Amino acid sequence: MKKSMIKYAGIAALTLAAVSSTVPASATTLISGQSTSGRGPFGAGIEWFNDEVKKRTDNAVDFDIQWGGALFKAPAARQSIADGIADLGIVIGAYTPREMVAYSISDLPVMGADPWVSMKATQEFMTTEPSIKQQLAEQNLVYLGTYTTSAIQLICKGDPVTTIEDIKGKKIRGIGVYGKTFKELGANLVSMSYYQSYQALDTGLLDCTQGYSYATKSLKHYEVTDSITLLNWGQLGALGMFMNKDTFDSLPENVQKALLEVGNEVPDYYGQRMNHENDTALKDMKEGINGKSIDVLSFDPEDLKKVKKAGEKYISDWVKNANEAGLEGERMLERVKSLVAKYEKQRDEEGYPWAKK
Repeated sequence: MKKSMIKYAGIAALTLAAVSSTVPASATTLISGQSTSGRGPFGAGIEWFNDEVKKRTDNAVDFDIQWGGALFKAPAARQSIADGIADLGIVIGAYTPREMVAYSISDLPVMGADPWVSMKATQEFMTTEPSIKQQLAEQNLVYLGTYTTSAIQLICKGDPVTTIEDIKGKKIRGIGVYGKTFKELGANLVSMSYYQSYQALDTGLLDCTQGYSYATKSLKHYEVTDSITLLNWGQLGALGMFMNKDTFDSLPENVQKALLEVGNEVPDYYGQRMNHENDTALKDMKEGINGKSIDVLSFDPEDLKKVKKAGEKYISDWVKNANEAGLEGERMLERVKSLVAKYEKQRDEEGYPWAKK
């Protein structure tokens, strides 16, 4: 048994009985620790990753997914995977910006609002920068593939928020650059998990939450809110599948290859899924779900420019933090911008890859 998992062998022993009989007895079971509930497109994206790896290895591996933070909560994911509490799982860069400084560039507004463009740019950046691979190895981590929240929106209860003046005094749950900017513009920033915001909105602890169109539907936030204001400002793209390096190194070469190949294909699968889910969610919430509809609003264009301007200083902060971490901050920022431009051009000239099928 690999060294990093000895302490947690009991967890695997308790769950092996649930493995499907279609999985060969010789299959290696990988423990996947996930802080989400598994609902909606994000859960489906994780299941797709697992199914593809299994298929491409002829079921040489299986995945035991521990949903809902059963093994660890989202802020502890990076350290927990590195320590071997799980073999792999989703790490959210915003919770550990110092250790994930390179990856956290994907949380900046430079990525734009298109999920596919953001993920493609992030994937190429993370898999072609040797210094990133080395820093992750020092943390006992291997990067596999990236997901995204999709474009940042504001979901509110009560009075609509469509201007900077409306933000002032509002109790808003926010995270990363976007939450900091809301606070700078006069919001009372409330720190809590996205998955706690339903109850907080329902009870009045929150007026608004930073959120995403598809999640407003899948997490049923529409039940306790009155409007969603489309900012399309940027996204939290530092949302990736990472693996314990000890575990990865112990696997056969064909399994390692499959994990990396499927990770590289996540942007195409998940980009199509996110575009569809976001469009469908907005349509359904506007028309009404089980008799409950919410208003789909736009932010004042001139005020949105000011909001984006207020967030620009955090890009400079990222460059400084990257330099302090021994990375080439300025060069990396320019490279990411060029990758975003590359995939925007590809989208505009050739269309999305799934549209060609």
